Amino acid sequence: MKARIVRIGNSQGVRIPKPILEQAGLSGEVELRVEPEGLLLAAVSKARDGWADAARLLHERGDDGLLDESPATEFEESEWQW
Repeated sequence: MKARIVRIGNSQGVRIPKPILEQAGLSGEVELRVEPEGLLLAAVSKARDGWADAARLLHERGDDGLLDESPATEFEESEWQW
């Protein structure tokens, strides 16, 4: 599908048909990047996107334990009080 670059105020833009936006899953804010092949328009990824799924997968695999499982130090055994 072809589109025409149009003037929008002091900028220029491309009108993207609704079916293409829906197919690409784009709405609201997008990210623009210049690639060797041209201009790439991509959905903005949100911070922590996919973290819940990754944590669930770690739990299912049993990889969600503490990283520091070293034995308690002498300080922790004798001097530390909760």
